[in-house]
Amino acid sequence: MFQTSHIEISKSAYKKNIRYLRQVVGDYPKISSVIKGNAYGHGVENIVPLAEENKLRHFSVFSAQEALQVCKVKSPKSQVMIMGLLDDDEIEWAVENDVEYFVFDPGRLEKTFDVAARLKKRARIHIEAETGFHRTGFDYDYLPVLLEKLKENREHFHFEGLCTHYAGAESIANYVRVREQISQYRKFYRYFYRHGILPEYKHTACSAAVLTYPTTIMDMVRIGIAQYGFWPSPETEMFRFKKDPTINTPLKRLITWKSRVMVVKEVEAGQFVGYGSTYLANKKMKIAVIPVGYSNGFSRSLSNMGRVLIRGKRVPVIGTVTMNTMTVNVTDIAGIEKGDEVVIIGKQKRMDISVSSFSEMSNQLNYQTLTRLPADIPRYVVK
Repeated sequence: MFQTSHIEISKSAYKKNIRYLRQVVGDYPKISSVIKGNAYGHGVENIVPLAEENKLRHFSVFSAQEALQVCKVKSPKSQVMIMGLLDDDEIEWAVENDVEYFVFDPGRLEKTFDVAARLKKRARIHIEAETGFHRTGFDYDYLPVLLEKLKENREHFHFEGLCTHYAGAESIANYVRVREQISQYRKFYRYFYRHGILPEYKHTACSAAVLTYPTTIMDMVRIGIAQYGFWPSPETEMFRFKKDPTINTPLKRLITWKSRVMVVKEVEAGQFVGYGSTYLANKKMKIAVIPVGYSNGFSRSLSNMGRVLIRGKRVPVIGTVTMNTMTVNVTDIAGIEKGDEVVIIGKQKRMDISVSSFSEMSNQLNYQTLTRLPADIPRYVVK
């Protein structure tokens, strides 16, 4: 009721993914579950409890807004880390609530010390090193000043981590650049080590780095898309297949996206279907209208290209995808009727539409397809 489509999240698939990733990283490193972008479209309120059931107690987000979402659903023993946006007035909230956060510029560092001193409470900070991504992070040349400031304010912070992020670990084309970043990070760590200021955790690896660069697996790893059952790229999948040839499809998709047939009708030969004149019926045909369009995350670029599953058969999208609907050709499906299940992403009988095929048809990355799924689509955790 009161929904045009819904998303199912598989609890068993998530458990399998975490088990496999734990085999890859080993027993020692802490796994931080990256749940930015509404947990990659899966819903923060769904993934946080699932992660905790699988003994994950650390969550990474982009902003204070996302951190607040996590704080509302996590258990008291779980920790949250902000990797990106944190306004000055949000630093006080983070310190008060023991929320960890990246520090990557002098202004945030000074504000952190001011707030911590005023609150008489230590901030839990991760110093980010600029190793070659050129987005955020302290430059190596700034280290003498940074270390001096840290020494002067030892009583105002816990040095939770020394971190960086790799530029393109999912592609072999970036191999040299990533190796240089690894080397540069080690140079940063040696500097901190020589000056007697050591982090609780060294962490640099995202999903792609974990799966293809074992030397990046340190005290903690930040696992994003892999926990949801997706490879960061075909190259990472091929690399792991060579490493784990006996493991059959180790990552399992969590997400299934379903809708239903809204109406079935016939169209005569020579009639156009939908807006404009993008599709002309060349024979008498039967069509079904599905109440999902580009406002629901089904890209308009899938007009006359997309596919959905109905009664175990793959059927084509015809005509232009509109804001709220798409039309599909169901001429060859006997007995189809209003209310029949429609699978947009997922499996139905023996047929399957993967997120990757869906993304490729719409010229998007898996990351884009998942995070663009509107938050108001109901999501349900299933076995």
